[in-house]
Amino acid sequence: MRAIRGATTIETNSPEAIYAATKELFEEILTQNEITDSEQLTSVIITVTEDIFAAFPAKAVRETPGFEYVPVMGMQEIPVPNSLPMCIRFMVFTDLHQPLEAINHVYLRGAKVLRPDLVKEEDA
Repeated sequence: MRAIRGATTIETNSPEAIYAATKELFEEILTQNEITDSEQLTSVIITVTEDIFAAFPAKAVRETPGFEYVPVMGMQEIPVPNSLPMCIRFMVFTDLHQPLEAINHVYLRGAKVLRPDLVKEEDA
């Protein structure tokens, strides 16, 4: 089992922004890690900062064709002072078996500042 991390940010607290950013991040995690089948996933945990409350990001994962039955849990991040606002974070648990350094963690938009050491050239 391997876990894949990812994060992105949104500009506005709206269902449209939440779903679009969540879908983009989830699809990028799947693509960069060559995940083509929901059977390769165990579960997904999504957290949001306290300023995101207009919609459940998990809905965007459940609406991804072929991934309807993957267990998804959403929760709120700890509201640490001066932390990155409007941020959606992912932890995707997989049935992948490659070495840890072969996992492609995905940080998009403003979330690139969270782990600049893991940002890929194509995400920059």
